[in-house]
Amino acid sequence: MLHIPIRQGVRYADVVAKQKPVVVISDPQAIRALAHPARQRVIDELYNGKVLTATECAEIAGLTPSAMSYHLRALEKWGIIERAEESADGRERPWRSKAASLRIDSTSAGAGRLAGHAIMRTAMNGVLEQFQDLSEDDPWDDVSTLSRSRLWLTHEEAVRFSKELNDVVDRFKKKRTQTDHPAGARQISSLYAVVPIDKAPEES
Repeated sequence: MLHIPIRQGVRYADVVAKQKPVVVISDPQAIRALAHPARQRVIDELYNGKVLTATECAEIAGLTPSAMSYHLRALEKWGIIERAEESADGRERPWRSKAASLRIDSTSAGAGRLAGHAIMRTAMNGVLEQFQDLSEDDPWDDVSTLSRSRLWLTHEEAVRFSKELNDVVDRFKKKRTQTDHPAGARQISSLYAVVPIDKAPEES
């Protein structure tokens, strides 16, 4: 399960509180819809709390507005994003995330699973780039960390482990936004994975 946490709120910050907490994508076709690089760029921005017009999304993805509109409609079809309220000038109705967080069920078979893996690879590469971009004299360098562990867990324990990791992320999000957070707060990027690496034991 890949969990994409939201860092809410460039605009319309109060909208997030009205949204359902999470959208879980398990349909293989929906996962394939996510795999396009331009769509991933826009999803990342929208699920980080931004509310953007098709024109703004096109600038982020490096596409024409008409091409971007096609991608946005595809994401809307699969329940990943939705239309927001009309802009103040009424010229172009913007887009927003469908929920506070997006989770991708990577257990889907076939092409859907491969697309899920591609999305994970993009997310991991993004975190690695953030490590590389972090200055050695950054006063927050002491909180940057990467941890890898191998655990022997029963299936029940693994389910509980994954849930508790999600709960920790949800607890620290606290519905804070880029426009509504404590003084001195800074965006923190987190990425974790729970992956079985051994074959399931045979039942006697």
